[in-house]
Parts: sequence; C-alpha cells; structure tokens
Amino acid sequence: MEQRDEKDLLSIEGMVERIIYQNEENGYTICELLAPSDELFVLVGSMPYLCEGETISALGNWTMHPNFGRQFKVEYYEKQLPATAAMILKYLASGAIKGIGPSTAKKIVDQYGDDTLDVLENHPEWLADVPGISARKAKAIGETFRTQFGMRNVMLFCSSYLTPSASVKVYQKWGTGAIEMIRENPYILCGNIHGIGFEKADMIARDLGIRSNSEERIAAGIAFVLSYNLNQNGHVYLPQEKLIPAAVKLLGCTEDEAEDELARQVMLKKLRTAKISGRTCVYLPAAFDAEKYICAKMDALETVDHISDTANLDFLIEKTELENGIRYETLQKKAITAAVSNAVFILTGGPGTGKTTVVRAILRIFQSMGLEIALATPTGRAAKRLSEVSGMEAKTIHRMLEMDYKAEDGIKYRRDENNLLEEDVVIVDEASMIDLYLMEALLRAMRPGTRLVMIGDANQLPPVGAGYVFRDILASDRFSGVELTHIFRQAQESLIVTNAHMINHGEHIDLSKKDSDFFFLPCESDEKTASVIAGLCKVRLPRAYGATVYEGIQVITPSRKGQNGTEMLNTTLQQAINPPRADKKEKKFREIVFREGDKVMQTRNNYDIAWMKNGVEGFGIFNGDIGIIREIRLAEQVIVIDFDGRVANYDFMLTEELELAYAITVHKSQGSEYPIVVIPLYRYTPKLLTRNLFYTAITRAQQMVILVGDGSVVDLMTDNNRQTKRYTGLAYWMTQYD
Repeated sequence: MEQRDEKDLLSIEGMVERIIYQNEENGYTICELLAPSDELFVLVGSMPYLCEGETISALGNWTMHPNFGRQFKVEYYEKQLPATAAMILKYLASGAIKGIGPSTAKKIVDQYGDDTLDVLENHPEWLADVPGISARKAKAIGETFRTQFGMRNVMLFCSSYLTPSASVKVYQKWGTGAIEMIRENPYILCGNIHGIGFEKADMIARDLGIRSNSEERIAAGIAFVLSYNLNQNGHVYLPQEKLIPAAVKLLGCTEDEAEDELARQVMLKKLRTAKISGRTCVYLPAAFDAEKYICAKMDALETVDHISDTANLDFLIEKTELENGIRYETLQKKAITAAVSNAVFILTGGPGTGKTTVVRAILRIFQSMGLEIALATPTGRAAKRLSEVSGMEAKTIHRMLEMDYKAEDGIKYRRDENNLLEEDVVIVDEASMIDLYLMEALLRAMRPGTRLVMIGDANQLPPVGAGYVFRDILASDRFSGVELTHIFRQAQESLIVTNAHMINHGEHIDLSKKDSDFFFLPCESDEKTASVIAGLCKVRLPRAYGATVYEGIQVITPSRKGQNGTEMLNTTLQQAINPPRADKKEKKFREIVFREGDKVMQTRNNYDIAWMKNGVEGFGIFNGDIGIIREIRLAEQVIVIDFDGRVANYDFMLTEELELAYAITVHKSQGSEYPIVVIPLYRYTPKLLTRNLFYTAITRAQQMVILVGDGSVVDLMTDNNRQTKRYTGLAYWMTQYD
C-alpha cells in the first residue's frame, strides 16, 4: 500500500456506539460513531479488533452509498483508550476484555472509576478486591488487557507504513514483541508477512536509521531478488553472475559488499549454492531442497520392479482392444506397455495423437490387475475433463493431498510422509502445468512402490509457478517415456489439430480454409477487431451454436495490454454482454466495475476463501479459477461468486484479487479447454509473439477456433520459436543418479 498523504484526508473522532458488521478475518468493520457533538456517523473500513465503547480518531473521506447514504470511509485509524468512568464502563461491558461481562464491568468501574484502566494494566491483582473476582481471575484479566494493549501499540507503530490488516498480521505473527523485532531488523517483514515486500520494509528501515549498506539490508535484497525471480519469472535459481549485478542495482551497494554478504548467507545456510554446467548457482533453501527431493524420490520410485511377464501383458492389451473395439497404433501400444511395466512413466504428445485412448487402456489394465488408482490434475477444469473421459473421479492435486492452509503456517498438506496416499498408481494429467513445489508435495505423499504416470504436452507454455518440471524430467532422459506423434484420421479432419501441429513444426497455416472448425476473420484495425469479437460473443455465436461466454465461448488473448489485451477487451465485452442495469448491483475497484452477472477470474492462490458445494464446505480459490458473480450484497460488503458449483462469499477487500474474465490471457488458460475459442490477432510485445504461446492458445479449443484481426501476426508467431528461459537444476540433478 502506498504511504498515505494525510493532507488529503479528513479527520473524525468519537466513541464507537455500535458495531454493525465486522469480519474477523480481515478486520473490515461497519460501525456507528458517536461524535463529541452527539451526532451519530457510520464508519466503514478496515478497523480490526474494534469494540463498542472504544474511542477512536480516524482519517478518511465522506462517501455516498447508493442504499445506505452518507458514510465515512476510513483509511487509517487510532484507538484511544476511554478516559471517563462512563466511557470505560461501556468499553468493558461490551466484552472487549475476556472475563469481564456487563455485571463485572460495573463492579470494577464502581470501585476504581476513572483509574480503572490504569489498574487493569499496572495493578491487575487489585481486581481481587472486587466481589466475585478471584486472584486467579484477576491475573487472567490483567494478561488479556496487556495483550490487547500490546496489539494497540503494534497497530500504532505500524500505522504509518502498513494497512490495518497488514498490521494485524504482524501482531498475529510476533505478538507484543513485534515492535522490538522490527526496530532491530525491519527486513524480517519481507517473506514473513504476505503483501509486505522489500520496498516497504526498506522504507521502514530508512525511517529507523538502518544503514543502506547494513548486512541485514543487503541480505534481504539478495533474498528479494531470488524470491522475485522465483515467483514472477519461474527461475528456481539464479547464476551468481546474474544475481550480484541485480542486487547491486537494487541496493546501490558495491559488488564486493554483495558478494561478501552472499558468502555469509551461504555460510549461515540461509542460501544454497551449487555448481551446474560450470557456473555457481544460488538458490533459496526451499527451492534447492525441493529439486533435490524430487530427484531422490523419483529415483527411489524407479528402482522398484513391476510387471515383467510380457506374454501376460500382451494378453491384457489384446483383451482391452477387444473390449473397446479398437486396435492400438504402434506407439500407443508401446506407451501402454511401458506405462504398465515401469514404476515411472512419462507420456507426451500433441492434440489428436491418442493420449486419451492410451490413458483409458492403462486404467483398464491397472484395474484388471487389482490396483487402486488415483487420477489427478493441477486445475479443477482439467480434473473435470479427465473425469469425463476416464469414467473415474479425478481430483486436483491440492484436493488429493488434502491441502490445508493457515495464514501463520502457509500451505500444508494432510497427505505427506506421515500420512501417505493409499493408491497403488498415481496418474497425473496436464503435467506440464505442475510447478516445483506442487511436484515436491505430490511425491512426498507417495509411498514406496507406488507407480507414477505423468501425461502432458511438452510444447505447452511452462507452469505459472516456479520451475519447468515436466520438460526437465523429459530432458533428463532418466525415466521411461513415449512421445505420441501419429495423428489419427478422425483428428486429421480437424483443422484445429492439423494447424496446431503445423504451427508446432514452424509451418505456415492456410487461413483461407473455412470449411472445418478453424476460421479467420480479417480486420483492418485493432478497434474493428475488438468490435467484431464483441459481436461474435454477444450475437453470432450464441445464435448459431447456442454457446455463450458463460458456457462454451472463451476469448483468449496473448497480452494484458493493448486494444485487444485483456484489460481493454474485457471492458468492451462487459459493455456488450452485461451492461449496466437498474436491477444489477455494482462494486467498483480501481478502474474495474464488477457487476452482478459478470464473468470473473481469481488472480492469485487464496487458500483462506471458504466455499460451499452441494452442502459440503471447502477452502481455497486458485489462480485462474473462473466464476460468475451471482449477487452483490452492498450492506454486508460481500460479492457472491459461483466457481463452477463452488459458491464463495468475497469480502469487498478481496476484489483486488479479481478481474473480469470475458477475455483471459493464454497463460491463464493453461489446463483448460473450451468448446469455442476466439483469439484476437494484433501487434504486441515481441516476447509474446511466440510459437508455443500460439500453439497453447489453439489447443485450448475443443470444437472451434476463430482468429480475428491481423493475419500477418499468425506467420510472425509461427516463425518465432523463442523459448521461455528458466533457470532450473532439476534435469541436471536427475543425471547425477545412476
């Protein structure tokens, strides 16, 4: 959050008369404030741990709510402990202090009057003189009061730099000792408190007089460069010759200072280094350990022998062919044999090459062998599709591992080394989307002797998270694998399939063909392209095929920016498909208006969001999940969103995690398929004009692709085989095992 310019804010103070609504998770509060003038005002905003009877001063601005009238929107507030006996009585009677109810509050205030709070803080043992309060209870009341007083101090200390909700997280993490810890080293905020990055911690450090070349600052800067590149660019490590200049640029220190601190951090084991291909590579410890663990566990799985009776396997394959009335192609049969014969097997191939047929055969044979099977994918949409084609329940990997999340502990999985999966076989589809940490968690939950089958398309984009796991496993050539290359006759009739393979091989496609499932609509300008796409989504495609943007149609675009990037195109499509209406409530966040009926996407993993589906409660809405806004409850400050049956209530403060999803980027579309995909063609940043990005977009379509715009962009993308570079050591470590 940017530091506030308090000159632009108005001030208000008074006593909290009534709490109308309070969200305990994020502190969002609606309350009535009794001002010294005896006027009653409604305040809204993040005011965590606020209680009736407390006196506060707040900075903010007046707003006019369409249904509830004039409100004071709080940007920042301070608690002021009540000063008079009457105010103290109201404060204590509200239940603000555990152990003190209305009756006990009156007895205490009757005895100590205006000095009550001083007694609570400094002489709680005196409370034992009050009838009905034992010495033990007096001590407990004093401890509770001091804890809350400590929280108030932490909130006040952090208020110049952090939002109230972030300040609450600081207090929850370190308690009353937070102030001393931050004064000593403000950089502990980086990495420990979500949403507080290096820049914010650096601002606090400057104000506290921390030297710009202090060890703590340089250490935090180096860790920040590694963390940023891990989370934003997918790099599991950085070569030292890349890391040091980046740290020097960020910190303004010398190379010697950065190198000395790096050496110290390695010695303290807060960073790890390794020699890969003759260069020194620097890791964050968790990333280093994850790569090493993946290699060791997959090696351990691979050493277990499985079926060796070739004749029996041939019989099982023939039996499966007869049951399904098909004959497997040579590579398919090779893949089935390898999958059943090996403990670890990797299947890859493009569209139309028969991966689904192989998966069905593998499942049938494993079932006939009496093996228990778990089907999993990285995303919910992919799991739903795998369930449909396999006839078995498929789960997301997170759900299969029984993910749990607590803000103070981060992500935890109930399934791990101490609570292993029971299944004999784990089959993972869309494996190209699996990032480093998800792969580590999956392997930790697999017991020795479990078979692992990974299925994916190596030509897809890398995962959103860190690493390039699927491609690295293939590159290591360490495990049994088959690439399906034969395009079946039925698939050859689809231009989606044939064009995707041509693009993947760098061959130009013919945009003039219009007799199949692949169409090109030329437009002379970006503005015209956006207009045509809006018409397709609103009128032409629904009229011709019965599809809508809610069910069947997805616009997929390479970039966020530009006339046909997601930001502008979503506004255009929203206006066409879900325009303002008197009976539709809205909530504006920055430049985005969210409206009832809008199609929206979650933009980051949030493991705290609760949802209900068919009466069953679950937690977690993830980056890329798409839903529909069913209701906006203005009084409760809540948006109700349906994510394919999972209904979640979003506090208004969570709108920063949402964006419109009439159009989404290619990266966000990974792991999903849609009946009809519309792709705008326009000029944008060259690093996005790539072959594998175009290939990924096209292969998201099940039934139809419609390209709209500048046809020359197709050849530009097809010719550009620029690959996303990620620094990963997984393939190297795998070659170290015999």
